[in-house]
This record gives sequence, structure tokens and C-alpha cells, in this order.
Amino acid sequence: MAELKTSYMGIELKNPLIVGASKLTADMDLLKKLEEEGAAAVVTASLFEEQISTETERLEDSFLDLGGMHQTELNLSSQVDLSIPEEHLKWVQKARESLSIPVIASLNATKEEIWVDWAKRLESTGIDGLELNFYSVPLRFDRTSSDLEDDEVRIIRKVKESVNIPVSVKLSPFYTNPLNVMVKMDRAGADAFILFNRFFQPDIDIYNRSSRYTFDLSTPLENRLPMRFTALLHGRLKGDICCSTGIHSGKDVIKMILAGASCVQMVSSLYLHSISWLGSVLKEIDEWMENTGFEDLGSVRGIMDRNQSTDLYAYERAQYVKILLDSGKSIGDYPLF
Repeated sequence: MAELKTSYMGIELKNPLIVGASKLTADMDLLKKLEEEGAAAVVTASLFEEQISTETERLEDSFLDLGGMHQTELNLSSQVDLSIPEEHLKWVQKARESLSIPVIASLNATKEEIWVDWAKRLESTGIDGLELNFYSVPLRFDRTSSDLEDDEVRIIRKVKESVNIPVSVKLSPFYTNPLNVMVKMDRAGADAFILFNRFFQPDIDIYNRSSRYTFDLSTPLENRLPMRFTALLHGRLKGDICCSTGIHSGKDVIKMILAGASCVQMVSSLYLHSISWLGSVLKEIDEWMENTGFEDLGSVRGIMDRNQSTDLYAYERAQYVKILLDSGKSIGDYPLF
């Protein structure tokens, strides 16, 4: 068998398959099953700022109901139910204690003080690493792209100064220049980059005239964007690159490694096929490596990045002339009428 070990944020993984933050990683029985089926690491379900803020408001209301006692005089454990975020910390700690594979926590916030405070609290659970989920919907017309980017770079620097575990950032592809942003984040101390975050966009129910939300799984076609940026970034960052979105098969994983990724995150494919699909993906990777003569992932990684690819335009052109002018199909091949 080929050697599938890889390193991610300084953490040794037995293979490149990480299960991303989701409901799959919010259940202890499923976490143990993921480990049994071959997952190299898991990212626990995210802790969101909304959970923390909502609980803070609830605690403040309870404080007022108890006659405005000074906080140091208030025994929360006996007077108020344990909060959701505190329960989350206990659950993450239990996951770390129950699994032999690395456990990475996920934090999704907006305010700097929450990023820093809860990064430290999550670190106290014994986790192997922390994943920061960055994305804020542009709502203010008076803020520039530089304002938003500088905020995130500062948060990375503050978090890194506050914890002693490796920190990754899961990013969106919607920066004006993702390459420039990631170089700045790399200099601020980010240990890895997950490309890319997948978002649930609101829809409109035209009959009820209300917002609706759907849980749409990714498709393999979506992995081409993280693959492109991985190929452009490989060798340019100190931090590792982890590809996410549209990773459904062993072939998809191999493509990302060839482009320069250290590992991948999988979620949608496990919903589609079941957790046991991890074994099929690993088998496909192993078979490909044996058939092509590669003995380990290190000899595969990055051999088709931007600098080593024989077709630079594949990564550098979004409207590729060869595709548009010589696609092999004519307008008559499509059912237009």
C-alpha cells in the first residue's frame, strides 16, 4: 500500500481526509464511526457568535431577575441553567477525550473580543487545533475592501497571540484578490487555509412571499475553484492548504494534492453515500498511487501547481480561449428549441 500520511498545521494525519464541521461532527456516535471508517481528523460542529450573544442576553436577564446581585455573588451553576456555549465546550472536550484522531474546533464570530475570548476557551478543552470561519456579508457602503480585510488580519494576529495551538482560517472566494489577502494572513501567523467556505444563500418563496432556506449539497464541479487557487498558492505560503467544497471521490482528493493541497475536508459526499464512503475514497487514492508508481503523498503534492504545470493558462485565464473557441461542440449540439 502507498503511504498516505500527511502533515496539516504541524499535526500528523494518517491520510488526507478530514471531515468538516457539520451535523456529522456534532454527534458522538457519528464521530466514533467517522474515526472507525478512516477519517484522519474531524472538525467539530461550529460554535457561532449568535449562540454566545443569545446566551449572554439570557444570563443578563436572569441577573436582573435575581435582584441585580453583583456578578461575583451570583452562583450561576445553581441559579441559572448551563449555557449553550458552555455546553459546547464540554462537548468538544468530550470529543477530544473520546477520539484518538486529531480534533479541531470551529469558531464563527464577527466581534474581535469574541474571537479572542472563545479561542482561548476552546483551547482549554484540549483540542489539537482551531479553525476560524471568516465571512461577513457586506452591509455598509462606507467600508472598503481593505477595511474588511484588515479587520480579519488583525483578528488572526490577536488569536495567534492568545493561544498556543495551530490556527487555520476557512475563507470565502469573494475577496477582490484572495491571493493578496492570504499572503497577509499568512504573515499574521495563520497556520493553514481552507479553500473555500460554502455558504447557504437565502431564497424567496414567491407564493408565500417569505424567505426560505435549503440545505444544498455540493457537487464535484465546485471543487475546480479551490483547485485553481491551491495551484496558484502552492509554494507561496508558509501555511498549509486544505481544499473544501465538492470533494466527493478519491479522484477529487488526488486532484487537490496534485495542485498542492496538504489535505481536504469532506461533508456532502458523506451525506450522499454514508460515512462508510470514506473507505471507498481511501481505496481509490491508494489504487491510483499504486497504478502510477507514487509511493507517498509528498511525491505527488504540487506537481501540477501553477509553477510546474505545462499549461499555465489553465490557471491564469478565467475565459479560456481554447475552451470557448474549440470546445468540440457547436450550437447545434444543444436542445435550444
